[in-house]
Amino acid sequence: MQQHTLLAADTGTAVAAEGAVLSNAWLLIALPLAGAAVLLLGGKRTDSWGHLLATALPVGSFVWAALILFDLLGRAQDARSVSVPVYEWFSVGEFTVGADLLVDPLSISFVLLITFVGSLIHVYSIGYMSHDPGRRRFFAYLNLFVAAMLVLVLADNFALLFLGWEGVGLASYLLIGFWQYKPSAATAAKKAFIINRVGDMGLLAAIMIMFTALGAVSFSDVFAAVPGAGNGVLVAIGLCLLLGACGKSAQLPLQAWLLDAMEGPTPVSALIHAATMVTAGVYLIVRAGPVFEAAPAAQTTVAVVGAATMLAGGIIASAKDDIKKSLAGSTMSQIGMMVLAAGLGPVGYVAAIAHLITHGFFKAGLFLGAGSVMHAMDDGVDMRRYGGLARVMPITFATFGLGYLAIIGVPLLSGWWTKESIITEAFGVGGTQGMVLGSAVILGAGLTAFYMSRMFFMTFLGEKRWDEGVHPHESPVSMTAPMVVLSIGSVFLGAFLVFGDRFANFLAPTIGAHPHHFDLAHAFTSPYGLAALGVLVLGVAAAWAVYLRRPVARTAPKGSPVTVAASRELYGNEINEGLFMRPGQVLTKVLSDIEDKVIDGFVNGLGAGVRDSSRGLGRAQTGFARSYALTMLFGAVIVAATLVVRL
Repeated sequence: MQQHTLLAADTGTAVAAEGAVLSNAWLLIALPLAGAAVLLLGGKRTDSWGHLLATALPVGSFVWAALILFDLLGRAQDARSVSVPVYEWFSVGEFTVGADLLVDPLSISFVLLITFVGSLIHVYSIGYMSHDPGRRRFFAYLNLFVAAMLVLVLADNFALLFLGWEGVGLASYLLIGFWQYKPSAATAAKKAFIINRVGDMGLLAAIMIMFTALGAVSFSDVFAAVPGAGNGVLVAIGLCLLLGACGKSAQLPLQAWLLDAMEGPTPVSALIHAATMVTAGVYLIVRAGPVFEAAPAAQTTVAVVGAATMLAGGIIASAKDDIKKSLAGSTMSQIGMMVLAAGLGPVGYVAAIAHLITHGFFKAGLFLGAGSVMHAMDDGVDMRRYGGLARVMPITFATFGLGYLAIIGVPLLSGWWTKESIITEAFGVGGTQGMVLGSAVILGAGLTAFYMSRMFFMTFLGEKRWDEGVHPHESPVSMTAPMVVLSIGSVFLGAFLVFGDRFANFLAPTIGAHPHHFDLAHAFTSPYGLAALGVLVLGVAAAWAVYLRRPVARTAPKGSPVTVAASRELYGNEINEGLFMRPGQVLTKVLSDIEDKVIDGFVNGLGAGVRDSSRGLGRAQTGFARSYALTMLFGAVIVAATLVVRL
């Protein structure tokens, strides 16, 4: 097993924080959390300036994170895992859990992504939500979301990670249901909340098993105890952690909430899909790498779940006419690709996280671009009512186009570098497993090329299919400026991270990954690289033939059974209803009947018996002295007769 820095107990799990920058790493969380508190407690008095404060504070966190990054880069590799004590959270006997932070290359990579992309989404929201009466509350929830995600990725133990995990769930519930006056939004928020609780129970069970079997919940102590733990315990912990990851990252079978979550404002979708919630599962699997590496069965299950979700998400995205739901299916697919890479073990960790970082940029840009289109189309989301928007929305067209080219893996753009890394690592596993997983990634890349080309062609190219009265126009600069910045990242970030193995060398020592040299020439000439380019061309050509070469119908055709199944999300809702909801309803009805008719019947019958007996005895109290005397005489006769008989 690769030796992790966190497992290096003899050299210290993490060095103590030194210097003001690292010692005050808690500011990363405190700044956005303070923003949420001010806006929620300040009420209407903050309406005029609250959104500006809420935008400035995540920017402050990003600046602080950049300072921490420079501090880490100035240290030796084995000194880049830094423990930052904050306070003792709780203590029971000799068991103590601290609210301490772990700053290392993995956590700071996530912090930079969350705060940078999150800040851009805040800026975009200033324009997007400018006319919404609940804008202050919206920005407060965004700040809360960012703060909770930062707790999750900076925690140095599973207990504190779980606190951030639940905070993310709460913030997503509040934001998805932000327009709660819409029944669909309220239902989507409840659905996301409930399905995520299923996953949360998995994470909670994993923590309980760690505490019971290993006697610890801190990363360093748990990982140090892994070599001495039984395989059954480790497999159980790994599968429970995977269940938690499936809930947060919308992986099969807990994916059903993600598409419905599009009911929230579009910046929320960008934040959830690019920088925060759905990335949590990938982070958890990579952070808990020592557990999965010691439990191959659980690790293989991770890769299989990722592969299945990647393909299912791609199929669903290919049939959705709702631009946001098609992007949501894309997120399922791309996160599945990352989970697959994380399931490869140390050889896939760097590729998984690198794709997560680049995906954060182009997926956020795509969602913000979709929001810009909706803003121009009077909130219409049906791509069959778009078409020809390139001419009237040139900035949105250009930025969305760069994100589109990046996600389908056009060579030398960001998505190509990281996707090629995953393909190389998957085939590099070797044997049947490597061939199956590598082929699955190539197939997933082909699906990505098809559904994203379909989306791009139907939205920006071809003949216009707008409804009468719709007058599309370009969005204000507060919305387009973040899109421009994200599109620049969509073009160059992948090369910056992967070329020269820069990110691999930074990340690998901390998470025990195997940094592989990225061979640019080999990526273009290898059979796998050529196959990836081939499916890219096929995917684009298929979308061109169906959605650009021919007119697009304004009403969706009935379609084949496969298309219908894809548009109905592969019947995920029906399966969940059949397997869990309806049996649950039957069980609830049976238990309710038992309570009403058996338990309550017995209790009510007993009470009625006592009541009737009391009424019978009450009727004997007539108030007449002669009646009482006759009763006493009758009783005395019975007593006397009894004595005579016994004598």
